[in-house]
Amino acid sequence: MITFLSGEVVSVKNNTLILDVNNVGYRIFVSERDARSMPAAGEEVRVYTFLSVREDALNLYGFLSEDDLEIYRRLIQVSGIGPKGGLGILSVMTANELRMAILTDDAKAISNAPGIGPKTAKKLILEMKDRVDLEDVISHPAAAASSAGSDELEKNKAEAVSVMTALGYSASEALRAVRKVHVTEGMSADDILRSALREGE
Repeated sequence: MITFLSGEVVSVKNNTLILDVNNVGYRIFVSERDARSMPAAGEEVRVYTFLSVREDALNLYGFLSEDDLEIYRRLIQVSGIGPKGGLGILSVMTANELRMAILTDDAKAISNAPGIGPKTAKKLILEMKDRVDLEDVISHPAAAASSAGSDELEKNKAEAVSVMTALGYSASEALRAVRKVHVTEGMSADDILRSALREGE
């Protein structure tokens, strides 16, 4: 119904964005991660939105990237994960980190989200396994990155995963190996790949 909203930030408080769009104030629930990245009051921003319709309320949930919105829509289709639960997961991990956690069966990483226990995390992985694949990770290497530096690192990690799969590693093996690498600023795709190959031995 509402694909996105562009307007002026009025305030961001308690993970709630008040956005002025042509003198109409919209209340939009956002993740902690997006709340921290939101422009200052008075600045313009575009927020990609999901409208949750309930008998007693209409709530807007917003994201700074289309990729986060896309993964959020998949998340809330999992039984037991409501709109707020999905937002909580995307507060502690990016869309790509979630994809990697699903592909590598990393329930522990997902259960770090508020209100998500180990059982729910395992159920989420089970239900979303067929909705996520390695191509998703590679095609969205930096959709939720917060800076140019992290943007480049995400691309390099995705490239390392791609090369490892070309070398014969399974997608899950490649992802696990790359996730184990202690990635630091300035590491090239080759640096990450070399470290990941050592992890994968």
